[in-house]
Amino acid sequence: MRMITLLLVSLLSVPALAAIQVYEFDNPQQEVLYQQLTKELRCPKCQNQNIADSNAPLAQDLRQKAYELVKEGKDRDQVVDYMAARFGNFVTYDPPMTPATIFLWLGPLFFVLGGLAVLLVRTRKNTALTDNPVMDPAEQAKLERILNGDKD
Repeated sequence: MRMITLLLVSLLSVPALAAIQVYEFDNPQQEVLYQQLTKELRCPKCQNQNIADSNAPLAQDLRQKAYELVKEGKDRDQVVDYMAARFGNFVTYDPPMTPATIFLWLGPLFFVLGGLAVLLVRTRKNTALTDNPVMDPAEQAKLERILNGDKD
């Protein structure tokens, strides 16, 4: 009975042994920088999740590398540049404007300008149709007489 109790207690305590990553920093500024970086950097493997919230092995590696870089005294831009150089601009939620991403940045503007151009053309076309009737004046006068109730 004692053996069963010991076995149950040891099995129930296994979740308490789950690994929690604890990082030691030299000063509070490094810790704040690390926390900001882990919330700003996106996990390349996960679906739009930052490395602070992801449990993927790659995100754990990125957190470890970010910790190492912060401990070395690197600033925010240096850490972000290192991660972007290694994993591409996908790791940042705010990618820079490059020739490859210019359409992502200017696409919405082109879409709105195209919509306004279509509206302008259609409005002008409708105005032109009402100003220039399709019927010749004799037919239009005959139609107006019929609509007014006059008979030929």
